[in-house]
Amino acid sequence: MTLFIAFLIAATLLTLTPGVDTAMVLRASLGSHRRVAFCAASGVVLGCLASGGAVSLGLGIVLQASEWLYLAVKLAGAAYLIWLGLGLLLQPRKKIDSDGSHPGLQPWVAFRQGLVTNLLNPKIGIFYVSFLPQFIPSEMSVSLYSFFLASVHAVLTLLWFTLLILIASRISQWMQSPRVISRFDRITGGLFIGFGARLALSQG
Repeated sequence: MTLFIAFLIAATLLTLTPGVDTAMVLRASLGSHRRVAFCAASGVVLGCLASGGAVSLGLGIVLQASEWLYLAVKLAGAAYLIWLGLGLLLQPRKKIDSDGSHPGLQPWVAFRQGLVTNLLNPKIGIFYVSFLPQFIPSEMSVSLYSFFLASVHAVLTLLWFTLLILIASRISQWMQSPRVISRFDRITGGLFIGFGARLALSQG
């Protein structure tokens, strides 16, 4: 129980740390229908679960051991983030439809962006490989308990994103101005490019 409580504290701090996932969900929350934001959050969470499943099956160790495979996935993830960022800079939203959605950010698009961003970030898998074993009791199955801990982290992430979405939906009525929406998209695009560049230039 002590190890699990320690994991909950560490995983909660990790979840609350702002990153590309937070920026993606906030961008979907502000100026879009709430269901779009929840689709983005669901994609992120499913990506976490997929990474956790891969780690529990030992694929994370393969990724950690293969320098070329790690580099390929890392560069693909960086390129995807930069591509998303450029799209937001060059074609930001300018209006919101009557149902609160936007043609360029349909629910399935938001879900896909959240999912692909996580799947193409090898640091998530490597992080699980190095992070989760610290909290696995000696009598437990490493593979099963690793996936259990990854699932707990995914639930914490979903709860945090739900809170963010509910808060953002409260203030989104003040962000319906085309100028505000376009500016927010461009800021988010700049963040995505920054995250992508940092991922591409990161060591290990």
